Amino acid sequence: MASAALSLGGCSIAAVDYGKIRHAEYVADPRCTAQPGAVVDGEALPYFFATSRLPDCRTSEIELLHHRGDRIRYGRFNAPRDVEVGKKERFLTPLAFQTPADWWRALQAETDRRQGRVLLYVHGYRENFNTTSKDAAQIARMTGFDGPIVEYSWPSQGKFLSYVVDETNMYHDVRNFRDFLKSLAEQSWVKEIVVVSHSLGARLVIPAVAYVDRTSSRADSSNISNVILASPDIDRETFERDIEDEVLSARRVAVGRRITAYVSRADKALAASRAIHGYPRLGSPYCFNPFEADELKAKGLPERCYPAARPGFTVIDTTDVSRGSTGHSNFLRSAVVCRDFIDVVANKQTRPERVPTHLAHVFRLAPDPAIPKDGDDAICHRTPETEAPE
Repeated sequence: MASAALSLGGCSIAAVDYGKIRHAEYVADPRCTAQPGAVVDGEALPYFFATSRLPDCRTSEIELLHHRGDRIRYGRFNAPRDVEVGKKERFLTPLAFQTPADWWRALQAETDRRQGRVLLYVHGYRENFNTTSKDAAQIARMTGFDGPIVEYSWPSQGKFLSYVVDETNMYHDVRNFRDFLKSLAEQSWVKEIVVVSHSLGARLVIPAVAYVDRTSSRADSSNISNVILASPDIDRETFERDIEDEVLSARRVAVGRRITAYVSRADKALAASRAIHGYPRLGSPYCFNPFEADELKAKGLPERCYPAARPGFTVIDTTDVSRGSTGHSNFLRSAVVCRDFIDVVANKQTRPERVPTHLAHVFRLAPDPAIPKDGDDAICHRTPETEAPE
C-alpha cells in the first residue's frame, strides 16, 4: 500500500494534451446541438445526465470526452455496451442530447410518475463517461430506486496518472455543479434528492449542498435530505470543522438531513491520496495521531480513527468486507456493503447487520458466511468488467 501511495504521489502529474483536432470540430455536427422538441425514446434511454464534458459528434456514436466542454449539456442515456464504430468494437454509452427545457420537462414527468424522489450520482477520480454510466446504471438496478436516476459527469480523465488533473477539473466544475444542484433542489416537484458521491466527488457535493442551503429560494433545502459519501476523498479535519456549521447544522438535521459515509482502512486509493495531501481522508480511518493509535491498541481496539460524531452523521466501516484491487468501490463491489447501501438509499437508518463499535455513530460491517464466494456480483447487480477502473 505504501509503495502504491508513493508511486502515485510521485507520478500523478500528467499534462493534458489538447490534441490534433480543434475542439470546435468535435461539436460542429448538429447532433451536438439539441433541437427543441426532439423525440427521445425514454425506454431505450431510461437515465438522465448533465455533463460539462466536451462531446465528440464526428462519428455515428456520440462520445463524451475527458476535455472540458463549453457549457453544461443535458441528455438521456443507458448502460454502456459494445458497439461497432468504424469496423472496431468499442465500449460506449448510448445517449441523446436534449435542450435544457426539454430535459427538465422530461425529468419532471418521470419524477411525477414516481414518488417525487430523484437520485443524483456524482463520480470520482479516474473515470470516463462510460465507466460512470456503468456505475449509475448498476446503482439503478441494485437499489430499484423509485424515481429517476441522474448522473452528473465532470471531466475526469479516466487515467491513473491524472489525479492532479482530475482535482483541477473538479475545482473548475464547482460552479457548474452547485448551480445545477440548486436548480434541481428548487423544483417544486422534487420532494427528495438522494445524493450519492464517490471518492473525489465528495469535494463537489459537500460545498454545493452548503451553497444551496445558503442561496436556495426554498427556505430549508429539506429535499436534499439523504447524502451518501462512498470512499470520500476529502480532508477529514476540514469536514469535521465545517460540517456542523453548514450541511449538518441543527436546522438541517431537524428537517431530516443526514449523511452516511462508507470508509475503509483497506482503501489503497485513499492511502495514496493521503500521501499526496499529507493528511487523512474522510473515507479512510487512518490514525494520523500516533498517540490516539496507541491508546486504541492499549484498549484492545482496532487502530482505526474516525471523524468526530455529529448529529445526523453515520460512519460505516467496510474494512473487513473490502473488495477489489484497491478497496475503493466497496459500495459497488462487496455484497455486504451493497445490501447496506441499498437500505440507506431507501431511507432505512438502522440495519441489524451493522456491528456497533466503541463510538455510537460508527458501525462495522462483518463478513456474512451465508453469502457464497461468488455472491458479490449477483447481490450488487454488477455486469462483467469491460473498461471500468475502480
